[in-house]
Amino acid sequence: MIETRAAAAEKRAETIHEILRGNEVTIVAHVPDGGHAALIARCEHDPAMQTVVLTTEEEGVALAAGAWLGGLRAVLLIQSSGVGNIINALSLTDSGKFPLLMIVTMRGEWGEQMAWQVPMGRATRSVLEAMGVMVYEAERDEDVAEIMEAGASLAFGSGLAVAVLISQRILGTKKFD
Repeated sequence: MIETRAAAAEKRAETIHEILRGNEVTIVAHVPDGGHAALIARCEHDPAMQTVVLTTEEEGVALAAGAWLGGLRAVLLIQSSGVGNIINALSLTDSGKFPLLMIVTMRGEWGEQMAWQVPMGRATRSVLEAMGVMVYEAERDEDVAEIMEAGASLAFGSGLAVAVLISQRILGTKKFD
């Protein structure tokens, strides 16, 4: 039986949620995003996690820094189009030597229908790497768990900024009529 996209999203959300819990993440900062919707909902219903809706993505970098200084662990959930909004804030991770785990849902890739999503989708990896962020990319659903675990381990074990990119090929494309 072929798994539906919604079922795959729920399964992926469950897997990522378990990895976040296993890595003692208690704060989930996010800008609302359809690619993260199932994970956000799961975290909102977890009494061990606090979700924080951001007005802009760079707030999440500061929130993660504050969480770390307070002895907590945070994750930042954003879309590739929001990566451009965090560039200046990323200098904080290097200067402050604190971990930052980001999960980035990609746009502007596989089957994209909005031309304005393409430039940032194309630049996301190189922009993050230019700012010193370690980048791991999941191109297939079956790789998400291993890549997420590696990313969380590196971020929280080393104090580095790490971005796990979830390919649009996994997420699917939005259809507009």
